[in-house]
Amino acid sequence: MNWQRRELLLGGVSSVALAAGLTANSSAIAASGDVLSGPYVDLATPRGNMLTVARMSGDLDLSKQKLGWYNGYVSGVRPGEALKDLFGFAGFGMSRLLPHESGVGYRKVLREVGIYYDLKSGEPLEEFTNPYTNEKVRVVPIANDPFNTTIQETLPPPPSYGGLNAAAPPPKIPLLLPWKKQGEYITLERHIHLFYKNALQPDKWPRESAGSMARVSEFFTFFFNAADVQNEKVTSLGFHGTWARVTPWLPWMLMGQADGHCQYMTYQGSGQNLADVLPRQVLDYIEKKYPLYLNAPTKWVDPSLSSIERYALEQTPAPPRK
Repeated sequence: MNWQRRELLLGGVSSVALAAGLTANSSAIAASGDVLSGPYVDLATPRGNMLTVARMSGDLDLSKQKLGWYNGYVSGVRPGEALKDLFGFAGFGMSRLLPHESGVGYRKVLREVGIYYDLKSGEPLEEFTNPYTNEKVRVVPIANDPFNTTIQETLPPPPSYGGLNAAAPPPKIPLLLPWKKQGEYITLERHIHLFYKNALQPDKWPRESAGSMARVSEFFTFFFNAADVQNEKVTSLGFHGTWARVTPWLPWMLMGQADGHCQYMTYQGSGQNLADVLPRQVLDYIEKKYPLYLNAPTKWVDPSLSSIERYALEQTPAPPRK
């Protein structure tokens, strides 16, 4: 497939946002004094929210899949010094909506791939010299298959990450998100803050583990064309926005429990030629190494795991440093 010549007008949302950014334990400020209603959807109602989330996360034409891309920086954060830009991070998620068996709402199935790349050349990184340790380490890309969620008139539960995030089931909370009208756009901002048992425990993964608990926060902004939101013929909403993530040191950096963490800051969007928003070298690399991820799943499969849990399943602990 020639990604440079094929324009992908599939719309979409960053894959992490699809499954994590709409959960019951993420912060929300209900829209007040600005009831966003129209001839198609009323964003003051759970049903209007469900339809709009489904259109931003997938396509109501169930024969179609949807793409969302992201591209930006990963920085290192340590006490007592300025942040350091480490490498770029670019990728996409491919999603598909399936009808929910209850007859209300959808099941969204998704696979995602993200590649770390050199900020100067744009070349995908397979090895990286860690500037904090001066050690050459092997880079492990993001490749999550699947990362699924449900879209109904109530907020979905937070991701369980294979049972590691084993919080009690939340009460059924109506799906009412903090939409705002800003000029010709409808905007949405979502935060998620998680603190759960780390799949990489320090006793087994002394060089990879940042500690017994994983603390991860993600921040999303979305901008939608207001006219599209109220257009029944628009089955999939395009958008642009940002995705940021605060996370422990990436396990393959072999930082152990050293003070500090990583911070991601990316643009995200949909409805554009991937070659216009992602490094050409990254697209070539994905096409060669991860061709499966160019298409969304066609059925629901459990469990959905994040990159940390997949790392624990697919990698082996690094030997002690010489």
